[in-house]
Amino acid sequence: MARELGVDRSTAQAGATALLPQILSGMQHPAAPQSAMAGAGGGAMGGLGGLFGSLAGMGGGGLLDNVVSPQPTEVAKGNDILGQIFGSKDRSREVAADAAATSGVEPSLLKKMLPILAMLAAGYVMKRAGSGGGLGGALGGFLGGQPSPAGSPAGGPGGILDDLIGAAGKFVGR
Repeated sequence: MARELGVDRSTAQAGATALLPQILSGMQHPAAPQSAMAGAGGGAMGGLGGLFGSLAGMGGGGLLDNVVSPQPTEVAKGNDILGQIFGSKDRSREVAADAAATSGVEPSLLKKMLPILAMLAAGYVMKRAGSGGGLGGALGGFLGGQPSPAGSPAGGPGGILDDLIGAAGKFVGR
């Protein structure tokens, strides 16, 4: 991701660490209206179930593969995910501004990182869901709302946020 965005690894890591909690929170409580998700596979389920149906229709775990491949990331799918979890471009801009305040990374760069990280998170969760644990297992304690020691909804040590930050650390230099 660092190479793709033309930044150093530590900047990419700082951005990922600041953005991932907000992306995961958005995945837990997607903002997109039910009708927006229905066209992407969400049907009448809406909410979290509709989001995961939509993610499956976008490629499921293949979203992660797209991010970690040496080819440029197809950010259009990431933007679609952001639209579903945040509901608007204005909310995505607010997320980038909030992350900039905590990370020191420029909001314009964070806006470019958002769709890539949304795909990373969505693909990671979908791969975990497909490995036998189902949706609940994929999100682990995250759905239970237990805050991590830092106060983010990550399911505590070993939760999905810790896993994703670790995964992000492995690919930020690409």
